[in-house]
Amino acid sequence: MTDEQDKSWGKPDPDQDVVSLEGAQLRALAHPMRNRMLGLLRFYGPATATTLASRLGVNTGATSYHLRQLADAGLVVEDDARGNARDRWWKSAHRGTYFDSSEMLETEPELALGFLHGIGQIYSENMFRAIDELQTQTPEWRDASLLSDFMFHLTPAQLAAMKDELLAVLDKYRTDLSEPLADGAEQVSVQIQAFPRETR
Repeated sequence: MTDEQDKSWGKPDPDQDVVSLEGAQLRALAHPMRNRMLGLLRFYGPATATTLASRLGVNTGATSYHLRQLADAGLVVEDDARGNARDRWWKSAHRGTYFDSSEMLETEPELALGFLHGIGQIYSENMFRAIDELQTQTPEWRDASLLSDFMFHLTPAQLAAMKDELLAVLDKYRTDLSEPLADGAEQVSVQIQAFPRETR
């Protein structure tokens, strides 16, 4: 996750380059730093431990350790086309991530909650970073951006239907993030959280 991971918003078909998180992968990504690192590799492409350390504001020893943990879980691999005896380059082993939270909360609740808390932390950091950057954005990008919440009275079935409709809209605008940016385009992050709240 994604510092954004290209998370699959539906159960992946076998032809998609998407990893379904369970066991070792979930344990590896329960650590927010590893989640951020995997997201950076997917967002910016292959990198060294030094490059990742610079982006994250930590030391190279920390990123080297976490890269080894991600590699052991099969989430990153060495980029042999770039590496040499001095610098090891790493890349994401998959384009995206699928996580069945409902199933994992039943089978491994503590692990699932740890992972989801890390994701929530990353999403919050993304939002604060976007707020901090508003001043330097052009009026067009500021006007196009959205930071809001909406309240509804819904049944689970209605919320599921709304979610499916929103995902269909997102699918309409899906692009290949490995392709060069079109003129005037920037990489855009869309975060969606929908959940029941206490009424009293």
